[in-house]
Amino acid sequence: MANPIEHVVIIVKENHTFDNYFGTFPGATGAALPQAPDPQVADPLHDHAAWLAAQAHGGLRLQYGKHDIPAYWALAQHYTLCDTYFTDVASQSEPNHLHLIAADSPIIDNATMARRYQPMPPFHLPNLPATLEVAGRAWRNYADPRSSYFDHIVGLVNHPWSVPSANFDADAQAGKLPDVSWLYAPDGLSEHPGDFHHTGKPQVGPGMQWTVDRVHAAATGPLWARTAIFITWDDWGGWFDHVAPPLASRWLGGGHAGYQNSQFRYGPRVPCLVVSPYARQGLDHAFNSHVSIVKFCLRLFSLKAWNAPALQPGDKSGDLWEAFDFTAPPRLGLPTTVPT
Repeated sequence: MANPIEHVVIIVKENHTFDNYFGTFPGATGAALPQAPDPQVADPLHDHAAWLAAQAHGGLRLQYGKHDIPAYWALAQHYTLCDTYFTDVASQSEPNHLHLIAADSPIIDNATMARRYQPMPPFHLPNLPATLEVAGRAWRNYADPRSSYFDHIVGLVNHPWSVPSANFDADAQAGKLPDVSWLYAPDGLSEHPGDFHHTGKPQVGPGMQWTVDRVHAAATGPLWARTAIFITWDDWGGWFDHVAPPLASRWLGGGHAGYQNSQFRYGPRVPCLVVSPYARQGLDHAFNSHVSIVKFCLRLFSLKAWNAPALQPGDKSGDLWEAFDFTAPPRLGLPTTVPT
């Protein structure tokens, strides 16, 4: 059967490992850990130096569970939860965000003026948005200022298809979603640890609700029968995950002590939820990473891959095709947010 998906929505949240959110999910490869607080007041260190240090102790050993993130658990129960899905870089946000856009990164840590061991943006990177555009297809970066890294890529800086995150619901309801959407939460709803404004208010629960509200907007719009939503978290955030990421490539640049020739790709496991009328119900144990979402889009729209190492034949990461069953009748009902 031909693939009926015509619209892909990539929702990128912040800083949680698989064990931190789904370590006790039935049947998943997970580990039980002590209860995590919401809010998590501190923002654990999670750059490459912190990842290297965590090889001894593994990071912050705390966990949210079914009662903390019930809607995520409900989506995991009724759709697909990937438990062998890794970040692409053993570090923090920016290099992993770049992999979700360009399947590549010239940096190992977030770009700042203090990090002279790596280049500064904007970066010359072939990327999925540009490839879609050349093929006559549309995309959107639904993000508020400084919520995404599209402006760190040459050709995407100040692009007119980068619009506020608040535009997503109206586009979904009007049937105007593009071929591929990247969607980022506004400040305070990304689930990023760290009570930076000293509010004492929960972060994980409201961030989860923001996500499922966007899923609801897509599911109640006229394009739902042709839509696939991927929900993932950009990096490990300093949290523990008991599955060690495999080594695919090393960092050949400079940096702090231990950087040179250390592990670049892959980074720690994070959750990935696949929500669609065609998503299989259950766990997906296939090996995937952030670039797998890019690969899914390339395959779906018959686009030619560019010369990024992660897109070459033989790369370990799959394309998430196995998370779908295009032979089964579509499940067109509204996604439930109440776990069983």
